[in-house]
Amino acid sequence: MNPTTNNRPKPTKAQQEWADMELGVLIHYDIPVFSPDFDFRKSWGNPLDVSIFNPTLLDTDRWLKTAASAGAKYAVLVAKHCSGFSLWPTEAHGYSVKSSPWKDGKGDIVGDFVKSCKKYGIKPGLYYSIACNGYFCVDNPGKVLSGKEDEQKAYNEMVIKQVTELWTQYGELFEIWFDGGALPPEKGGPDVLSLLLKYQPDAVCFQGPEKFPSILRWVGNESGLAPNPCWSTTNVADGDFSGTEAVPEIGIGDPDGRVWAPAETDMPNRYLLSNGGGWFWRAGEDDMIFEPEELLERYYTSVGCNTNLLIGMVIDDRGLVPGADAENFAQFGAIIKDRFGSPVAETAGEGSLLELNFEAPTVINHVVIMEDIAQGERIREYIVEGKENGAYKTICSGFSVGHKRIERFEDVEVTGIRLKILKSEDTPVIRKFAAYKI
Repeated sequence: MNPTTNNRPKPTKAQQEWADMELGVLIHYDIPVFSPDFDFRKSWGNPLDVSIFNPTLLDTDRWLKTAASAGAKYAVLVAKHCSGFSLWPTEAHGYSVKSSPWKDGKGDIVGDFVKSCKKYGIKPGLYYSIACNGYFCVDNPGKVLSGKEDEQKAYNEMVIKQVTELWTQYGELFEIWFDGGALPPEKGGPDVLSLLLKYQPDAVCFQGPEKFPSILRWVGNESGLAPNPCWSTTNVADGDFSGTEAVPEIGIGDPDGRVWAPAETDMPNRYLLSNGGGWFWRAGEDDMIFEPEELLERYYTSVGCNTNLLIGMVIDDRGLVPGADAENFAQFGAIIKDRFGSPVAETAGEGSLLELNFEAPTVINHVVIMEDIAQGERIREYIVEGKENGAYKTICSGFSVGHKRIERFEDVEVTGIRLKILKSEDTPVIRKFAAYKI
């Protein structure tokens, strides 16, 4: 389990680094991009032919350049989604880029992606769906549809071979992503925990085995909406949820939870009515892209609510980020940098009261509060007061803070503000208390 102080959970070093990243992108690319109406659940045993996979202009540098323009600090590539098609030349079976006409079967999108991440200073992560695989007739939660023991064993062995390839051939990974969790051996799934501990012990793991040191939980929806409050600790094991249906209770967490498992808020960058719930590209859907202002709102309801925001990035059939998407990502990144690049004033400290005084009456409308989560999540309730005409008045209040809490309110002209911690577990340690005029 995670280290504790006074028997309370604290984050691992990897979880602390992940929280500081705040923003990432989730890149879905799969063979159905070349046949958008294909539904693997209606075509069990009849996968799309690999001959259609040929993105002649594919350029992972342009993917990661776009991610960097949005302010993303990490990126997760879907190495194998539910079709079963693999974006690297796996030795486990023939349904991969190795059998496609792209680069005459000699290409490796996963390898190119990791190289591009290093080029742009972005931490690489890989998504691998154990729970669903159309090519092997496997559906949530990772069981072969036939129910045959020998087929389940063969599938589990194939999974072990593939994740071993992914976790040993591409260097250190920042985040491992299991969509739908990882069915444990005692329930019939493969033993991925021992491989994670052996090959990627320093990664964070989304919806992974609870006994892995650095786990992340799902926020409970794919809409960019974290609950308020949202605690970093929980008593819920993510593997119990498929990730396909909204589960509000998992997003909230538990202030008295026994496991440090902060929430990651994922959302597509296209509307849910578009292809694959907004995660995949389809021609003629540029009007379904979330505008920069809409992404900004999701930033407030994710990063501003003690979670990281992981935004989907579609790749088209050429192998490129569509121009409209790239433009929106860049505009979004510019907005965030402009809004939160320069606070009016900031401070840090310990205790139940922090004051921030201004030299003259100053208009503000945002406050950012950050705990030093290395010491655990201690704040349970707080208020922020503004000083007007020598008297303090409450301008906002809340409960959880954790890594970051962004408070918005109407313009107020004050000569100072103060943060009052009304309830806490142990002495509050404030990493940042800052005021902004936006």
